[in-house]
Amino acid sequence: MQRLVFLGIGAIALAACQPDREAAPDTAESCGADALQHLVGEPRSAFESQNIDAPTRVLPPGSVMTMDHRLDRLNIDLDEEGQITRIWCG
Repeated sequence: MQRLVFLGIGAIALAACQPDREAAPDTAESCGADALQHLVGEPRSAFESQNIDAPTRVLPPGSVMTMDHRLDRLNIDLDEEGQITRIWCG
């Protein structure tokens, strides 16, 4: 019986620790990625001509990247030909 009580209390405590998903900011807007979606499919040089103030990393295929998640960082994924395939925050 005591185990059930402790399990119930533990479940309630864990549920209270869950992040509020509705309060999370829209990640596509937090670094300016929304405004740059028109560059998807364009060559890397099209991005380089933009005036970007956000921290930015350009990720060619197979590149190593850190796994830290920063909502203010703009990420540019490239394909083998140097075309932009994805623009995202993180």
